[in-house]
Amino acid sequence: MHKIRLLLLTLLILTIPVASFAQFVVSVGIAPPALPVYEQPMVPAAGYLWTPGYWAYGDQGYFWVPGTWVMAPEVGLLWTPGYWGWGGDAYAWNGGYWGPHVGFYGGVNYGFGYGGVGYEGGYWNNGAFNYNRSVNNISNTNITNIYNKTVINNTTVNNVSYNGGTGGISARPTAEEETAAHERHAPPTATQTEHIKAASTNHELLASVNQGKPPIAATSKPGEFTKGVVPAKEAGAPYKAAESKATENKAAENKAAESKATENQAAENKAAESKATENKAAENKAATQRAAQPVPRPPAESKPSKPSAAPPASAAHAQPAPRPQTAPKPEARPETAPRPATAAHAQPAPRPQTAPKPEARPETAPRPATAAHAQPAPRPQTAPKPEARPATVAHAAPAPQPAKEAPKPEERPRQ
Repeated sequence: MHKIRLLLLTLLILTIPVASFAQFVVSVGIAPPALPVYEQPMVPAAGYLWTPGYWAYGDQGYFWVPGTWVMAPEVGLLWTPGYWGWGGDAYAWNGGYWGPHVGFYGGVNYGFGYGGVGYEGGYWNNGAFNYNRSVNNISNTNITNIYNKTVINNTTVNNVSYNGGTGGISARPTAEEETAAHERHAPPTATQTEHIKAASTNHELLASVNQGKPPIAATSKPGEFTKGVVPAKEAGAPYKAAESKATENKAAENKAAESKATENQAAENKAAESKATENKAAENKAATQRAAQPVPRPPAESKPSKPSAAPPASAAHAQPAPRPQTAPKPEARPETAPRPATAAHAQPAPRPQTAPKPEARPETAPRPATAAHAQPAPRPQTAPKPEARPATVAHAAPAPQPAKEAPKPEERPRQ
């Protein structure tokens, strides 16, 4: 797989259009090592521009591509280094290119004028390149286009070599860098391509071998790994050896298994939550239905006796008990006493033999209406009170006259 990637990389470098060269990427799941600490070799001649070293990726993992001096393909072009950037699931390599202005290179501090933004190592003027002595190793007396501008070099032993991801640089393109990205670009020169190929076949340049401290950190010219070579003084940071292919595959399998297990667990949790929600909804619905149904009350079944309790109240009203205060005392009621009507007319008391029998008196008979209401006793209010009549007897009535004054029974006034 790594060989295929490397082959594709070589083919694309040779065939990719100039204007879109910066878009070429190779993705790797392992972050590159930190940049090693090394010194810049002496510039070989006028017209050479510095291209900083970087970690590339091949079939045996990361390997170091030494920094070197390269002749620009055209006058007026500057080199924009490539950089590794986190792409969301892997680290992608964004290849370097030549252009009229230096573009975005991830904010990586490659040193020697490439401090993360732009280039402070020199500039073109009237077809000649002017070198900044403060950041370039200019000891050759044949180079006269030299100036001195102080540049703060932030290169450290822990120089991060990638943008984004865990521990990466968080730089973003500036407006000038965005403009430079849309300009006409030229790919690496043929000598640069040969330089990369030579580095990929050098076993000592593998990060797994040199532990981040390559013995050939920089060269005076591309592809020359025996003359004008500068070794790294130290590794940029404690190096963690690149994982082997088997380890990478195992890590990928573990990641895939973890992802699948996470998905399955999430699906199970979702199903369990959905089932629990359905059960809860069903329980709530059943509880609501039970609450809506009237609960049978035992007393309510025996309540039919209530309507029948109302008639006794009316019956009690319709059949009042005899009032004690108005009820005549039976012992005081004279059965043979003369009629009050006769006494009211000041007539002599009737003869005993002609007095009507109490049971024959129609006025004392029970009234039909009262009998209809089941009142066996005569209504007290209609019975004459014997004790209220003696007032007519107390008027010294004359002695009763035998037959002359007594009224005939058929002429008795009706009550």
